[in-house]
Amino acid sequence: MRRISPKSSKQKGRAAEDRLNSEDLFQFQRFSHIFASVVRELLEKKLLEEVSPYPLSLSQFHLLKLISLNGQHQVGEVADFLGVSSPAATKNIDKLERLELVSRTPSTGDRRAILLESSRAGRRLVKKYEDLKTKRLGAVMEAFSSSDLRQLTRLLERFSMALIMADENQDGLCFRCSAYFDEHCPIMRLREDCPYQKVRQSHESVVGKGVG
Repeated sequence: MRRISPKSSKQKGRAAEDRLNSEDLFQFQRFSHIFASVVRELLEKKLLEEVSPYPLSLSQFHLLKLISLNGQHQVGEVADFLGVSSPAATKNIDKLERLELVSRTPSTGDRRAILLESSRAGRRLVKKYEDLKTKRLGAVMEAFSSSDLRQLTRLLERFSMALIMADENQDGLCFRCSAYFDEHCPIMRLREDCPYQKVRQSHESVVGKGVG
């Protein structure tokens, strides 16, 4: 009869490590989903309900925020940035226009192009939302040190970048920063450009030519 030798301590340790890694992965997936849900429900939906007198969906508010924080955009660009179809974007734009939160204006550089511009009421709503979010986050962050926050930010960046790099489809416009544009964006370094920034620069160029 063949004698089965007992597992070495090294093999036992490796098996325990594999089990630990599996459990770590499970817990990571669990809390990453919880984190995403908390951000969406408490930092987006709930705050929007608190500050908005209008019946806006998150998609409609994201569209309004994009235009309010970063200037004029064409309908097709907005659809690409938000990851929705042009008809869906148009439907949301129609509602925002009826509520007088955005307006459509002809482009000074190309009369055939229609640009979306946030109204004063739209900008006020976005500012009110951002101010309340800053206040709520500030109260929560009192329980964390600056070092904790920087470490969490670095880990979120590393993991986000790893997910993006694992995605084979890197084409198209990028709206992963949710309108919080940063010229030092690591995604921009990864792709060697930023499609969103290109659109912003083209609009600034058109506006500058129109003014001149």
